[in-house]
Amino acid sequence: MRAFLDGGATFIQIRAKRLESGPLLALCDAAVHQAQSYGARIVVNDRVDVARMAAAAGVHVGQEDLPPAQARAILGRDAVVGFSTHGIPQAKAAVTEPVSYIAIGPVFGTRTKDTGYNAVGLELVRAVVDCAGGIPVVAIGGVTLDTAVSVLGAGATSVAVISDLLATDDPGARVASYLQVLARHRV
Repeated sequence: MRAFLDGGATFIQIRAKRLESGPLLALCDAAVHQAQSYGARIVVNDRVDVARMAAAAGVHVGQEDLPPAQARAILGRDAVVGFSTHGIPQAKAAVTEPVSYIAIGPVFGTRTKDTGYNAVGLELVRAVVDCAGGIPVVAIGGVTLDTAVSVLGAGATSVAVISDLLATDDPGARVASYLQVLARHRV
């Protein structure tokens, strides 16, 4: 994780679906502690309880997890609560929840995890941005440095990346490259 932080990452999701609760809490505690010295925020995937115990910035929940309103009730009004969506009906429902951001995807095909959903493409990113009512939209799934500009051009506020950060021997430099792309797009 240090390489990502050294590269300038400011928002990191801890996703360890197969890790048991005790080791997951230890991992999240360490991540939160390490991120604090960088001014970065940690969110925990799916596990609201672990996010709270580790004093993480928040949680990212999916369609099968605790609803965002319940996550917010547990974590508090200042917590980050992200919510995964995979189509317009889910995105419209997300707008009615107390979310910090709406994730849409997978935008492109991904081998990182089996989502059970087909790639949604850039048109759906645009449609979700249109219905999000100003809530930030994060594009997930198969995003690379080469495709990030088109995703941001479709209106996404940001991108979530896993595999492409490890595409080179220097993940910190890869993070820095993404941050440069984001900065250029925002100008």
